[in-house]
Amino acid sequence: MNGILNVYKEKGYTSHDVVAKLRGICHMKKIGHTGTLDPDAEGVLPVCLGTATKVCSLLTDQEKTYRAVLLLGQTTDTQDIGGKVLSRRPIETDIEKIKQTVFSFLGEYEQIPPMYSALKVNGKKLYELARAGIEVERKPRLVHILEIQIESIELPRIIMSVHCSKGTYIRTLCHDIGESLGCGGCMESLLRTRVGIFKLDAASKLEQIQKLSEESCLENILIPIEELFVQYPAFSIIKKYGERLRNGNRLPEAAFKSMDEISLPSIRVYDECGIFWGIYGHDEEKKDWKPLKLFGQR
Repeated sequence: MNGILNVYKEKGYTSHDVVAKLRGICHMKKIGHTGTLDPDAEGVLPVCLGTATKVCSLLTDQEKTYRAVLLLGQTTDTQDIGGKVLSRRPIETDIEKIKQTVFSFLGEYEQIPPMYSALKVNGKKLYELARAGIEVERKPRLVHILEIQIESIELPRIIMSVHCSKGTYIRTLCHDIGESLGCGGCMESLLRTRVGIFKLDAASKLEQIQKLSEESCLENILIPIEELFVQYPAFSIIKKYGERLRNGNRLPEAAFKSMDEISLPSIRVYDECGIFWGIYGHDEEKKDWKPLKLFGQR
């Protein structure tokens, strides 16, 4: 079984918990998730099965969208509501100032990763050091907030939707907004609504996936790998070049049907039976096609 499951991760599960449960549900070991969600967060978690695990890093790099509740007036060591309270301060601001401050984070800004994160310093995960009471210096990372929509402001809470680049910590964004307002803040809840092409309204909970598996209908929600590459035009090879494709070899220009003009840098390649095998790139110097990413199986 090869493809991607759009999983709705529920509260209380780690991303690794989801993978472990899916290994049992799908009766296979080759499964990988595409970027962690905190146990208290919920929402979209694409999970790759079989040869689709080759695109895990690609999905990790995708832009993401979240719905977050920011609680003003309180800071914690984890930057979310589940952490130890470090300070409580009065909220001495107005709605217009709050809006200006939130929108000031649009665009690129340097974000210091939280201590309670899976990032590693000298081989140690930051959250392991944090639990041991050790705080280390973290270098700021450039993140990009592409869009923020404020859904409502009912102090002390701000509900907002955030569209951001990979590597953005929404907890830290909430903390930084609170500090800019002078009252502090932490994230009260988080829902991931989109990862690349994967959206919340099409995500399935583990219970639903379990039921579909028992009914032998899991492929009904399994997203084919090639859907991640729809930006590349699709071409099928001529039958006599099938063995070269299956062996992962370079292909001559003459291998493709209906390709009148070679002006494309990359294409999706299918065999003569219409089975997707991978992405090939054109070599201008050698006048042939070389494999960039292969997913087919012999």
